[in-house]
Amino acid sequence: MTRLDGKVAFITGAARGQGRAHAIRLARAGADIIALDVCGAVAPTPYPPSAPAELEETKALVSGEGRRIVARVVDVRDFEAMESICQDGAAELGGIDIVVANAAINNWNRFWEMSEEQWNTLIDINLTGVWKTLKAAAPIMIEQGRGGSIILVSSVAGLKALPAQAHYVSAKHALVGLTKAAAIELGPHQIRVNSIHPWGVDTPMGRDDTLIDLVARFPTYAASLGAILAESDLASPDTIADAVLWLAGGESRTVTGAQIPLDMGATRV
Repeated sequence: MTRLDGKVAFITGAARGQGRAHAIRLARAGADIIALDVCGAVAPTPYPPSAPAELEETKALVSGEGRRIVARVVDVRDFEAMESICQDGAAELGGIDIVVANAAINNWNRFWEMSEEQWNTLIDINLTGVWKTLKAAAPIMIEQGRGGSIILVSSVAGLKALPAQAHYVSAKHALVGLTKAAAIELGPHQIRVNSIHPWGVDTPMGRDDTLIDLVARFPTYAASLGAILAESDLASPDTIADAVLWLAGGESRTVTGAQIPLDMGATRV
């Protein structure tokens, strides 16, 4: 027996990066997987969007761990499609026990230079998309009556401000509020809700060096970053997946409504 045998995990943004790492780690621990990704461009970003072939690779890697997977191309802004994959995946795999709300985008601009489209699109994906993720999965988890664990992937930007990211900071801070409210409301159903807060992670989004360029242009921005700017090593997605596995399993059974900093000290110094 492995620690998540008999469990089903629903993961958004699973085509690559953190989402893929979470899918593989939870599958290796015994969970079957419901996975989705938009697999295309939804807004201008300084890194390339995910592609359908990457979601297929995630599917193959999970299958290689000996676990079942239901995977679809879905935009987290499309609630009907979100509800459909949750219901179909739960019917095929036997429910939903774990949710990892990971899907997000990132781009940059000083707040007064952002277009309404830039602001609205990021908020719709990074905040409202997470709410739709929980809204689609929670009724299934409640009805099946066996508890569970929901993990919201926030950011250092959910605990402290970063320059040229007012939209991203606002969304990631809001996930803290959503985490706490959902923890209260789902507590009677033995469903725990927590958020994680990584700093830089070695993914296409994390390798974007726009922040370094911004600090070169606007040196006062460095004051909000502290000594962490000198940290050249990005965290491995597998390192973040270690924390997700812990929150998904029984070892964290007393933890809910918490913000877990996986940030190399960025919010503590």
